[in-house]
Amino acid sequence: TSALRAQADAMLVQARARLSPGQGRQRVDFISLALRGRKVGFDKIITLIDELVATLKKEQTDDDHKKEYCAVQFDESDDKKKSLERSLDDLATFIAETKDGIATAAEEIKALQD
Repeated sequence: TSALRAQADAMLVQARARLSPGQGRQRVDFISLALRGRKVGFDKIITLIDELVATLKKEQTDDDHKKEYCAVQFDESDDKKKSLERSLDDLATFIAETKDGIATAAEEIKALQD
């Protein structure tokens, strides 16, 4: 069981490194302390570890959903950006054509006045 305790402790250290202070580090610290202190039954430690694993899986699922949502938002923003850039290019072309038309009209008016 010493090897199991060492393996469990190593896993707890990894889990603690992934968590921010508000995400349940206290639970990980408690489990680690109980594992090292050998005063709590190993069954209780396993139960606590199982609960922690379930929490981490739920958080991972939530993170995956957030990542998927962000990817969709980035795609939509990118599409909107491209559409706006096309509209800007169209307007720039229209402005240039209008300026050419005005210049041509001005030349024709000047020619008619002469």
